[in-house]
Amino acid sequence: MNATETIFALALASNSHPEQHFQQAFAALSRLGRLQCSSIYLIPCRDGIGADYWNAACLLKSEHSVEQILALLKQLEADSGRVRPSHQISLDVDLIAWGTSLEQMQFNPKKLPLALDVKIPMFELWHNAAFAHQPHPFPVIQCSA
Repeated sequence: MNATETIFALALASNSHPEQHFQQAFAALSRLGRLQCSSIYLIPCRDGIGADYWNAACLLKSEHSVEQILALLKQLEADSGRVRPSHQISLDVDLIAWGTSLEQMQFNPKKLPLALDVKIPMFELWHNAAFAHQPHPFPVIQCSA
């Protein structure tokens, strides 16, 4: 990793045309730096209203600043047609943590406590105690590239 690169831990979710929105998000994020993504999990809506979500996590190594990444994530959501508030989510991309190494990450206080739909995919990429969870019955989805 270059000295100026930061690792960004991202959580993605969609329950409205998720394959299309995930493909677009993965392509856009990969243009920002080196991207590593988890499997995609089908997880029920947190509040029980709305369709099940596709959930995934990504680690993005990029030279962008935290502020730039936050602005780019909001733009990705807007470009997908994201409407707030709604139970039909085209794309939700959250910045969970950032830092120069996985051992020295700063968690986004706005995203704490971490929800199960963040913990499950993130644990696949980053074995941190914050992502520990009980075994789950959620299926893994294949997203064609």
